[in-house]
Amino acid sequence: MIEKAIRDLALYGVRKELIADADVPFVINHLLEEMKLDTYTEPEGAVEEDLEKILAVLLDYACEKEIIPDSIVYRDLLDTKLMGILTPFPREVIRTFQDLWKEDPQKATDWYYDFSQNTDYIRRYRIKKDVRWKTKTAYGEMDITINLSKPEKDPKAIAAAKNAPQSGYPKCMLCRENEGYAGRVNHPARQNHRIIPVEIAGNHWFFQYSPYVYYNEHCIVFNGQHIPMKINRNAFEKMFDFIDFLPHYFVGSNADLPIVGGSILSHDHFQGGRYTFAMERAEIEQYYTWKEFPDVEMGIVKWPMSVIRMRHKKKEVLVEAADRILTSWRAYTDEEAFIFAETDSEPHNTITPIARKHDGLYELDLVLRNNITTEEHPLGVYHPHCHLHHIKKENIGLIEVMGLAVLPARLKEEMEMLKNAILQGDDLYKNEKTAPHAHWAEKFLAKYDAVNAENLDDIIHEEIGQVFAEVLEDAGVYKRTETGKMYFDRFMQHCGAMKK
Repeated sequence: MIEKAIRDLALYGVRKELIADADVPFVINHLLEEMKLDTYTEPEGAVEEDLEKILAVLLDYACEKEIIPDSIVYRDLLDTKLMGILTPFPREVIRTFQDLWKEDPQKATDWYYDFSQNTDYIRRYRIKKDVRWKTKTAYGEMDITINLSKPEKDPKAIAAAKNAPQSGYPKCMLCRENEGYAGRVNHPARQNHRIIPVEIAGNHWFFQYSPYVYYNEHCIVFNGQHIPMKINRNAFEKMFDFIDFLPHYFVGSNADLPIVGGSILSHDHFQGGRYTFAMERAEIEQYYTWKEFPDVEMGIVKWPMSVIRMRHKKKEVLVEAADRILTSWRAYTDEEAFIFAETDSEPHNTITPIARKHDGLYELDLVLRNNITTEEHPLGVYHPHCHLHHIKKENIGLIEVMGLAVLPARLKEEMEMLKNAILQGDDLYKNEKTAPHAHWAEKFLAKYDAVNAENLDDIIHEEIGQVFAEVLEDAGVYKRTETGKMYFDRFMQHCGAMKK
């Protein structure tokens, strides 16, 4: 059985063009070494083509023979090592990508995205577990996901990580030194990981896909140096450099302050990909003219968060205009609108920028952010408010800003329990899993004439989607009221722009 799995994994590598026929004996010997075997007999039987099944046989054997502890973390460390044996050297991957890019950038990314899945760096079989649906809202059709592809650590791994010596290598999950790294209990293995060099603003940057793929061709573009993120003029220039490199992709950045920023502020990076989000589809609802930039198409987008969109054929013009808005926003205070540039010398205002190209025009969305907290809202005034925390409590980063909800894995079980409790007529307040959702459920159930086993899943999905729209409204610094629109217009006038 184990010899068959070893053979099947080597043949998988041939099928996916990771290795050549001539490499098979070499690869088999390396796999034998990892399985602590020193003999091999060519097995009989049909070749298994399902990678997840092949790896499961190898991992089960390794656990049974006590090569590794039976834990998801140790299993992931080993299967990544096994896939690393099949993965070509970085120079080969870079050469193939660059040759294809010269023909057509889209051909290059098509190949690289498929390659990143074939090496199991992107685990297709885990991504399929994510729960995904779309919900129509007042702002367009938003994407909702319950993320199940990132494995939870088990007690064995948590204990081992606690006792493991602290390491500063690699410095973070984005550093280029992750490529080929063996990993440890508190840092994932990356032997099957390959990155593509890119020149951004005259500096060495790199491009890779996210292993968790929240949307199609979800990529990360990161600085070759471990330096902090900063939203400034140079950030806009770097984003447009990437758009020139891959014009069929968008690229955006998390904000650079806590609460409204991403999870990794210590390493300069962007996220991008080949996907059209609801925010991109949203239209400008109020156009503006700007005396200093008369030929820039500019306006406020119909979106729950506060978005300024600009278009121009020259990226340099947009960089200049965006820098003016950013500089104005950093220093802007409007006490009546509860916008404070800083309190006690702590800055609050920043921007989440997103760049793309349409019909020969560069396009830049600037999402105004503020991370001020109060006693009433200790997690942030412009953050999901507490009555929505049963669905979404985490920071609203770039992906959510654009209209894709990344919801916690706990919701899958909690929504199933909520559904069963509703259908059985149970008291929703008595179970700790359904109690946080009870008041919300009572409110939405009253809206429907009929609730039954056939339609309840759809109802719950619909209502979660509407909660997400509320989450984004909470995160918007200017509310979707006439007063909020007046405050937004006041800032636009402060920048020098006037309504058309």
